[in-house]
Amino acid sequence: MSREYDLIVIGSGAAGMMSAIVSARAGKRVLLLEKLPQIASKLKATGGGRCNLTNTLSNEEFMARFGRDGRFMQDALATLDSKALVEFFREIGVETHAPDGFRIFPTSHSASTIISALQNEMQRVGIETLCSQKVEQIVQENNQIRGVKTQIQIFHAPNVIIATGGLGYPTLGAEGDGYHLAKELGHKITELHPAMMPLKVKEAFVKNCRADTIAKVEMKVDLPKHKKLRATGDLIFTNDGVRGPVVLDFAREITPLLEKHGEVPLLLNLTKGMNEEQISTHLKNETAKNPYLEIVELVATLLPQAISAELCLLCDISLHAKYKEIEGVKKAKLVQLLAWTPLTVTGHDGFKMAMITRGGVNLKEINPKTMQSKIVNGLYFCGEVMNLDGPCGGYNLQWSFASGALAGELK
Repeated sequence: MSREYDLIVIGSGAAGMMSAIVSARAGKRVLLLEKLPQIASKLKATGGGRCNLTNTLSNEEFMARFGRDGRFMQDALATLDSKALVEFFREIGVETHAPDGFRIFPTSHSASTIISALQNEMQRVGIETLCSQKVEQIVQENNQIRGVKTQIQIFHAPNVIIATGGLGYPTLGAEGDGYHLAKELGHKITELHPAMMPLKVKEAFVKNCRADTIAKVEMKVDLPKHKKLRATGDLIFTNDGVRGPVVLDFAREITPLLEKHGEVPLLLNLTKGMNEEQISTHLKNETAKNPYLEIVELVATLLPQAISAELCLLCDISLHAKYKEIEGVKKAKLVQLLAWTPLTVTGHDGFKMAMITRGGVNLKEINPKTMQSKIVNGLYFCGEVMNLDGPCGGYNLQWSFASGALAGELK
């Protein structure tokens, strides 16, 4: 078996497989190395196994959701945007749809469908895939890539793509290999934090509110220098904290603050954006309709019963009291709580529960037009190993496929 290749790809996730396919389709001799016994382990777990590939946003809107560094992906999206990705999968036998008009899934709603199609395409275009091969060193000479060294042997190639992903899901092989390899070649790695994960809170009442999903919750940080940090989406209370789309999206902002401050105070609007005045008017109107409503029933016209009860108890209000019987101070406190419910984040389960890593290889050291290193010729990056992550909703997979496609062109 020859050990000479045009390209070696390290990592068999979405980004790695896409870069290998694009390169092999262009006639390059490609070797894909995976340290686990099988490929695409993390991709198999994506979106609870349903594999939310991308979404229907325009490229401009898509980039905006990634924040100030979003424009870094302009050339990658020009190479493979959501429409092109859907067409790519159609070409290799996977039909997709957007049941909610936004998130795009394979019609099977199974990541296995995606993995099988990518595997078949890799075989069709002649990509050599070796599993159980952990890359220990990328070999370079005079700032030019020469190949890689695994724990077993050396493979030669003038181009190497690091597509190793982040630190999330260590049980599926994530150990930060790409960061170490990049650092050894002179690249800077930004601070790494777990993201897209549930959060734990100090308040004990949350465990009594686990039955319901609350829609359109606005969540914001209550720290002097970080008041502008906020997100909106569905929220679920857990035994010791909160989860749901809004939490998964917001966790990337919380985890660095948690490391710095020890705990992070949040304010949650659970009443679909109603302010104190609107809430007060609503309660008075409902009371006028039915003066005999107990306060817990009255608040339950806004929120699920379990949460209504807990908020009343926090205000030291008897659940059976009528609205007119409650003293003004307690009424005011209840209205205030309904407008902004405080929660204090105290922890999380670390990278073992993180779907995404915040941080990675410094973008300033990568050419966005090619995904090639500005430090070493023939070294490319794609996917989560770079310092760019987005919210839930197909953003991160689209970025992985797009950056993989651009890197695979070996410009």
